[in-house]
Amino acid sequence: QVQLVESGGGLVQSGGSLTLSCTSSGGIFRLSDFSWYRQAPGKGLELVAGISSRGDTNYANSARGRFTISRDNAQSTVYLQMSSLKPAEKAVYYCKGVVRTGVAVESPKDDTWGQGTQVTVSA
Repeated sequence: QVQLVESGGGLVQSGGSLTLSCTSSGGIFRLSDFSWYRQAPGKGLELVAGISSRGDTNYANSARGRFTISRDNAQSTVYLQMSSLKPAEKAVYYCKGVVRTGVAVESPKDDTWGQGTQVTVSA
């Protein structure tokens, strides 16, 4: 069974930096795609950044230039480096994986979410 565990959230001052980690267990990490989402209080889920199994990345306009998503296949971990954080970016940050369950091309994929990690940015 695929599981994703996020870590690295916490309290940071406005303009500060934070790096989130998402470690995957189960499935074939190197063949899987991952994304970071966030949900601010009272708001819907927002895609922040994504990274494909090939390392291609995409970012929300609000994140581009300040956030960097990366992956370490040897550690089965995806990272989100965030800088110049703003108070409005206080949210629960979630890691989502589209995880291949086998090495065969036709192997099914498992959509999995982590439990989330809280990021609070003080003014």
